[in-house]
Amino acid sequence: MKKRSLHLIWYWVVGSIFIMSCGALSTFVDTTAPTPQVIVVTATPEAASDVEVNLTSETLNETTNAEPTKEAGMPPPSTLIQVQARGELHCGVNADLPGFGFYDAVRDRWSGFDVDFCRVIAAAVLGDATKVKFIAVTTADGPNERFNAVRSGMVDVLIRNTTWTASRDGSGLAFGPTTFHDGQTFMVRKSLNIQTLNDLEGKRICAGEGTTSLLNLRDDFAARGIQFDLVETKGEEELYDSYRDGACDAVTSDSSQLAVERIELPEPDDHVVLGDRISREPLGPVVAEGDDQWFDIVSWAVYASMYAEELRIDNSNVDEYLIDSTDPRVRRLLGVEGTIGQQFGLPVDFGYQIIKQVGNYADIYNKNLGPDTAFAIDRGPNKAWNLGGGGVLASPPFR
Repeated sequence: MKKRSLHLIWYWVVGSIFIMSCGALSTFVDTTAPTPQVIVVTATPEAASDVEVNLTSETLNETTNAEPTKEAGMPPPSTLIQVQARGELHCGVNADLPGFGFYDAVRDRWSGFDVDFCRVIAAAVLGDATKVKFIAVTTADGPNERFNAVRSGMVDVLIRNTTWTASRDGSGLAFGPTTFHDGQTFMVRKSLNIQTLNDLEGKRICAGEGTTSLLNLRDDFAARGIQFDLVETKGEEELYDSYRDGACDAVTSDSSQLAVERIELPEPDDHVVLGDRISREPLGPVVAEGDDQWFDIVSWAVYASMYAEELRIDNSNVDEYLIDSTDPRVRRLLGVEGTIGQQFGLPVDFGYQIIKQVGNYADIYNKNLGPDTAFAIDRGPNKAWNLGGGGVLASPPFR
């Protein structure tokens, strides 16, 4: 007989003796603890994406279109299920950085490099690149602070010129593939005749509160022994307003952001972006940690755009490749053969949908930042590894 059965018999015998010796209890008290009720709430605000959202208790209970889990103790539905149930992707982006993320209130239109990668994910998951709700998130404290937005579930994915760092990766966030390799530098007025970093000695430098730019500035200038006066600002709007108003002699951020902001100044030619870099800034999508399936979906949707360029498949020729190509790499990417995608919960042609509806990486880059745009930002390291020019952009194999 198992030990557990012997223990039960022993407890019964002892209990019987106790009752006989003390008399039957006239009243029994139910001491069983009540079964806890677990309520799962996913915050997906209904407010317009270009307006800040206040996360009140009422908002939290009314903001999800996906059915919450009703079974006590059950985990919430996966991000993929929630996105498919509501029929749209909630993507956190910058609303004020032309070229990367910008909301045109007059035309009610979103545009930019990061914005198009939101569309890449929607094309993969929903088969429709237009099924995106863009939600403006910020670097300033508040409910729409970009990392709070990810952790709270306000957004399914964050794609907002955000640097991948060790401390961020260890704080409940998961970073996908780097979509833009950047570096931090400075914008200064030409009249100050600042040529190198050493010329910033004793100067007033604007940097955004809570950004890697501020940390990099302190670390790098401490190592170089350069003394400066820090002007710390809240949010990017205040950062560039301070520089424009003369509160500082220089402003520091990612080189790509400075290139865009320079064009937005009243007299762009009066300002120059220095060539020196004080950091490497890998920028890419961010999701909440703990949903491996969703992390894989976001990652492989991005990789599909990169792999397409490696194989020279773009928006203009993808249908031709779909019909005529005998290259097994192409056929797997486009879903003609194999089952890639199914293990992530996606259709096998998710790569084709991305390229057809949005484009490959080069299509996205050239449309928003390339030589025919006002920004004309050189691709530099953001070139495909196999197409020359020192590019480091690469995708794992689709096999």
